Amino acid sequence: MTEANKDAVDAIVNQWHVVRPDLETAPMAVFGRIYRIARAMGDAMDRAYARYGISRGEFDVVATLRRSGAPYTLSPRQLSATLMLTTGGMTGRLDKLEKAGLLSRKPDPHDRRGLQVTITDRGLALIDEAVAAGLEVQRAALTGLSDEEVAALDGLLRKLLAGV
Repeated sequence: MTEANKDAVDAIVNQWHVVRPDLETAPMAVFGRIYRIARAMGDAMDRAYARYGISRGEFDVVATLRRSGAPYTLSPRQLSATLMLTTGGMTGRLDKLEKAGLLSRKPDPHDRRGLQVTITDRGLALIDEAVAAGLEVQRAALTGLSDEEVAALDGLLRKLLAGV
């Protein structure tokens, strides 16, 4: 590896080699880069979605309704389970999104105690634009890789994720 190819993770790993040459630091390098990529991309996605007046967490709620297919309706419990959120955390997001006119909550006709959350026409239009904007940010981040490298990276990350 040339000096030009070294990054901040290399510097951290090299420091560990100096003070603890007995450690095998390859996992530190891999996960250090994954963490830094996730952080940088999270920030980039936040900026992309902010143009639509929503946070990444709010995007996740509306996108979950959108990808569930017509009639774009789920219960708060289904949303919470899909997004791994507490019901309290979900309620806050739903309140904000309903106030913004992106979704509506109505009583569940099949369960007197339940609610149904449905994306509104405004929410549908917004999420279709926001998801395209987010994909463009992600696509731009991958421009330094060939199609084959993207496919290989995807496969390796899938394999890694299955093991954790």
